Amino acid sequence: MHHPKQTSSRDDAQWKAEQEKQRRDKAIANTTGLRVLSAIAAAVPVRLLKRDLFFVLEKLLTVLDESRIETLARQHGIRQKRDEGGIAKTLLAFMRRADEGTLSRLMVEATILLAASRHNGSSVLKDAATLYKVDTEAIGQKVKQEFAAKAKAKKEPKQEAKPITKAKKAA
Repeated sequence: MHHPKQTSSRDDAQWKAEQEKQRRDKAIANTTGLRVLSAIAAAVPVRLLKRDLFFVLEKLLTVLDESRIETLARQHGIRQKRDEGGIAKTLLAFMRRADEGTLSRLMVEATILLAASRHNGSSVLKDAATLYKVDTEAIGQKVKQEFAAKAKAKKEPKQEAKPITKAKKAA
C-alpha cells in the first residue's frame, strides 16, 4: 500500500513566497506600464481635426480586444454602467464629447495597446517611451517605492488609538 508523500510546510511556504513574489513583480510591471503609457499620452501634441481622430479611433476600437478597451477606458476614468451596453459603447460616447487633445492621446494609447497585443508588449511600450522622451526608469523606481511602502504598511501592526479622557478638575 502506497502512502502519499508528506509535503513539508517549508516547501509550501517557499512555494507561496515564490508565488507572491511573482504576483508582486507582475503588479509592478503592469503599474509601471500604465504609468509609462500615461506619460507618453501626455507628450502627444494636438495636430489632427476632431473628425479625423474620431474616425481613426472608432476603427481602432473594432480591432482591440475587450480587456484592452477596458484598459484604455480606465486610463481616462471611464467606468461602464450596467445598462449602457458595454465598455466600447461607453468609450465611444466619451470620445464624441472629447476634445482633440484627448482624442490624440487616446489614439496613441490605443495604437500602443494594439501593437502590444500583437507583438512584444514591453518593447512596443519602450519604443514609444523613447520616441516621446518618457523616463521609464524614474517611473519604474517610483512604482517600486509605492509598492514597498504599501507592503511595509501591511506588515506593521496597526496601533489602536486609545481614547483620551479628560479628567475633571475638582472644584
